[in-house]
Amino acid sequence: MAQKNRADIRRGVHSRIRKKVRGSETRPRLAVFRSLNHIYAQLIDDDSGKTLAAASTAEKALAGKTGGNIAAAETVGKAIAERALAAGVSNVVFDRGGYVYHGRVKALLDATRTAGLNKNETAEKPSKEESNNES
Repeated sequence: MAQKNRADIRRGVHSRIRKKVRGSETRPRLAVFRSLNHIYAQLIDDDSGKTLAAASTAEKALAGKTGGNIAAAETVGKAIAERALAAGVSNVVFDRGGYVYHGRVKALLDATRTAGLNKNETAEKPSKEESNNES
């Protein structure tokens, strides 16, 4: 049996996610891609096959000292949320691109929520009292 590297495994996970996640005109897909040095986000209408908005650390306006950290991901998240709201989109479907919902991907998606996308899906942390009652 052939060995798979991390990139091949991620592509397989991403293809399984894409079978379930589909963007429409009213609720486009927010696709995330991260490389070692940059992070990219796109709003995609899968019905028409068009990109409605995009943001990345490769842009001069959003480029910082490095694009491969959490602060850069938060900057891209705020930018894509502003561009989405300008395009008339307030709700999106998140596509984490086969990456674990952790680190830069989580920071980007949390920044989009705080900037105004998917207002009804704010991630609330349970209080200490609630977590103590569950155990």
